[in-house]
Amino acid sequence: MKLKFLFIGLLFSIISVAQNSAKISGIITDKDSKQPVSFVSVSLKGLMTNAESDLNGAYELTTKPGTYTVVYAFIGYKTLEKQVTVAENETLNLNIELQENSNSIEGIVITGSTKKTTETALIKEQQKAVEMKQSIGSQEMERKGISNVEEGLTKVTGITKAESRGLFVRGLENRYNNLLINDLQAPSNSPFKKIIPLDLFPTDIVGVLGVYKTFNVNMPGDFAGATINVETAEPQSSQTKLSIGFSYVTNNNGSDFLLSESANNNEGFFGIQKKFRTIPSEYGNVGNVSLTSTEYLNGYKNSTWNVDKVSAPINNSISFTHSDKFKFKNSRSFSYLLSLNWDNRYQFREGVDRNFIEGGTEYRNNFIKSSYSYSTSTSALVGLKYKSDRFQIATNSMFLRTTENLIEDQFGVSENQKSITNRLIRLNQFEQSDYFNNQLATSYKLTSDNKHSIKGGISYVKTIYELPDRKFLVGLLNDNVFSNSYGGNTLNRQHFRIKGNYFMSGFAEYNFNFGKEVDGKTNKLSLGFNSFRNNLSATYRLFATGSVNGGLQTNTNINDINAQILADVENGLIREREESNVSYKQKLDQFVNAGYANLLFNINEKFEINGGLRLEASNRILKYRELNNPLTTEFSDPYIKDEVTKNYFLPAINTKYKLNSKSNLRFAASQTITRPVLMELLPVQLVNPDGTVTLGNKDLLDTQNFNADLKYEFFSDKKDMFAVGVYAKNIKDPIERIFVASSSLLTTYDNSKVANLFGAEFEFIFNMENVSQNLENLSVGFNTSIMKTEVEISEKNELENNPTRELQGASNWVINADAKYEFKLGKDIKNTLSLVYGVKGKNIYSVGTAGLDHIYELPFHKLDFVYSSKLTKKLSAKFSADNILNPYQRFELGPNNKNGIEEASLVTQEYKKGVGLSLSLSYAF
Repeated sequence: MKLKFLFIGLLFSIISVAQNSAKISGIITDKDSKQPVSFVSVSLKGLMTNAESDLNGAYELTTKPGTYTVVYAFIGYKTLEKQVTVAENETLNLNIELQENSNSIEGIVITGSTKKTTETALIKEQQKAVEMKQSIGSQEMERKGISNVEEGLTKVTGITKAESRGLFVRGLENRYNNLLINDLQAPSNSPFKKIIPLDLFPTDIVGVLGVYKTFNVNMPGDFAGATINVETAEPQSSQTKLSIGFSYVTNNNGSDFLLSESANNNEGFFGIQKKFRTIPSEYGNVGNVSLTSTEYLNGYKNSTWNVDKVSAPINNSISFTHSDKFKFKNSRSFSYLLSLNWDNRYQFREGVDRNFIEGGTEYRNNFIKSSYSYSTSTSALVGLKYKSDRFQIATNSMFLRTTENLIEDQFGVSENQKSITNRLIRLNQFEQSDYFNNQLATSYKLTSDNKHSIKGGISYVKTIYELPDRKFLVGLLNDNVFSNSYGGNTLNRQHFRIKGNYFMSGFAEYNFNFGKEVDGKTNKLSLGFNSFRNNLSATYRLFATGSVNGGLQTNTNINDINAQILADVENGLIREREESNVSYKQKLDQFVNAGYANLLFNINEKFEINGGLRLEASNRILKYRELNNPLTTEFSDPYIKDEVTKNYFLPAINTKYKLNSKSNLRFAASQTITRPVLMELLPVQLVNPDGTVTLGNKDLLDTQNFNADLKYEFFSDKKDMFAVGVYAKNIKDPIERIFVASSSLLTTYDNSKVANLFGAEFEFIFNMENVSQNLENLSVGFNTSIMKTEVEISEKNELENNPTRELQGASNWVINADAKYEFKLGKDIKNTLSLVYGVKGKNIYSVGTAGLDHIYELPFHKLDFVYSSKLTKKLSAKFSADNILNPYQRFELGPNNKNGIEEASLVTQEYKKGVGLSLSLSYAF
């Protein structure tokens, strides 16, 4: 009976509330952009009633009639309170505009979807995502004065940049990272790097940079450090921007600079040099051919050994970006983006360059190395996109060209000849890479409620990397008079070329959304397929000059030697012949197909799980001829075909437990692989002027990685963020760089047995408004990664000195920190000051063998300052000081050597980069 009366009482209470209810609803938008703001917390002050805005910014609260204070709160926006009175059965429409909790720079030229690329939206996305992901949007990059993608990524926890070797993630080398462009796999433009140098991508073409440190099965299985996804920008309005920049580097610009004579002209300024470095047609197919005097003079009439001494001017850059968006009926739109960019850079490096050989107690080579590098980069992007409620299609075409003219002198003692202290080895080199990437991507909602949807994409990439007519001079230098005995390796040329015949990648994915919506998401089943095929060929030809009768020697000005060489050729005193061996050409065809199934499941309002399985089938065919076989014009020896077929089962699980509205606990585990960098694999014996050799290893195995991560994170309403995590990796067959201290001073690559990594990460972003209201525009950030590694050496590595050691290329710690202050000068001039610091710990650069310790890369402390200012609505400026501390970049032989080293210093290389000062101006039309 009591239960009966209780039930009746509850029924009358419910009816009473229903009859006396009222509603407050509306749309929440950003005050500046007028775009909807999702995930805003809406509550009644002092009560438990609350709601959250949806993806369209809409919200609704149900309560009793009365007077209330409605509170609107969202990360990165100023909390807003509105007092309202709502009557019985009334629905009060209350639209709200929120102001960002910072002095945002207005007039961002290009963004992806505004809702997606704002700092606040990306932080909220990071908070809500199941996988461990960090993103940087165009808004944040604009405000911090970030000029390229690589610079932007160094703001992510555990990521640092190594000079000329790309990004290190959690202290792991470039080979452990992977790159996607708009979710499509992208090859590198250089055979020496796993991914494209990301400083080639200007931020004007970027909407969002996504960094995934945990694996999900819809990603490529080649993963250990991070997968980086560059999403190109989607215009929101008609914008045109012109930017120019100038930079000066101490000890570089304004100083004496050596430049190849053929590059000291207008064509050289723009990097147009390849036509001056072609192989004479008289050589024809590869063979033991010697050029006659006439053939030499005709074949090399545009080529020169001469070097000009100039004064390096300041560096320049210019970029032009234009975009527009057209809106039609029924939420349809069409947008386009055009971006053109060019820059150049003069770079000087000087310092010691030394090495040891097996059993040696003294330097084999002891040089002062001076390098003069003039580089250019050109990029162009054309993007088109059509969107409707249910369908969208986009195409992007991207062209990148990089060039480098390099003059490098090594002066000192060579090959233990201590009595000769004036040996000079000169390298005259030109490098060019061309990269043309074409993409098509589309998506379609099969049903209007988005329960069923499909998406897909395809890309086609052509690449060419060349070192044409790479020249060597070896001799003695006395007061700028160069003495050379023709013969041996004293006057050589090389032509190295890797042609990417094609790189094709594609993906297709079906998604099924089902179940009750929790925290703005439903359960989702994803089934997909992706693939890539990489087909390329490599050629490496060698040419040497010697005297016809022997004993001939020349004495001339080192920078003006070409006339003497041509005279000696014309007089029949010297001749050039090809000395390529039968291994001059290799072919690679790699085909990877993968299918996957993934399930995102909301177990309850707090606990989400995202798990799946990826099956990846890899087929790699390498065709080559054995090194050092005699060269014959008939090439009777067939190619050796080395085929490796592997099937990988790659599971992954990502989980998130929502402790409360501001904090999460995450766990992830996965199995992945790491494929070698191209030059780590190709059996090309690349010879340097000083006798050092780099050789790939065709027998390299893919590494197999087992990854686990545990992370706690906290987000406040004022853009504050705190995170701490631990991670572990077990890497089977890790790929490592190994220095073999033989007479050839060989650097090669090999698999060790197994490596174990254990690490911890700590990160925070803190708004100083928490300390004082007067500091509301100041924020500081700090992140660090600490790691312990141990490698077990494979029994086959007989040259290794110890059974265990640290992993090659892995730093035990990484630190990044920054401080940002935003302020106004007058009413309209908005400014941002940023101070950024980064350093990574000592790591093994190359593994020591045969009694010699490892060569270590020592810590490099980098401090940068950036001042960006929005002078007017259309004009903005940025000043930056790069590498303010200007420390030495050093590589050093370790102290644990079997034979006692008699030299006072174990430093093998060192140089200073100089302090860079740059100014750029941008005007938006």
